[in-house]
Amino acid sequence: MIASPAQSQDILWTASSSTLVVRSDWGGYLAKRRREIDTLRASGTRVELRGTCISACTMYLSLPNVCVAPTAVFGFHGPSRSGTPLPREKFDYWSEIMASGYREPLLSWYMSTGRHTIVGYYEVTGTRLIEMGYPPC
Repeated sequence: MIASPAQSQDILWTASSSTLVVRSDWGGYLAKRRREIDTLRASGTRVELRGTCISACTMYLSLPNVCVAPTAVFGFHGPSRSGTPLPREKFDYWSEIMASGYREPLLSWYMSTGRHTIVGYYEVTGTRLIEMGYPPC
């Protein structure tokens, strides 16, 4: 299912001890998110994906200490520059960055299908990601 992005870009994170709970994250810049993911990986922080997780937020799925709530909703789309298509070389490069930590079969699906829309996004439920092997929260 392809959904349209929401108007609001609200991000609400709650941190307690060494756990980051993501409830509403509509994405952002891939390079910035990649640095954040690297920091979380190095610190061993547990990340719980419990709400809406769209675009660059899905990069949290690459973390070893991530879990997914069955009720969470994820939005996948290909990289762009604010909705403008990238040249093929940059599109492929940033697609690889985005998907580099996805587990199979999500990785194959994203590279063959999910990245090929930049208007709107493919909606995937937490339940479906759990069926694909991601640990439930």
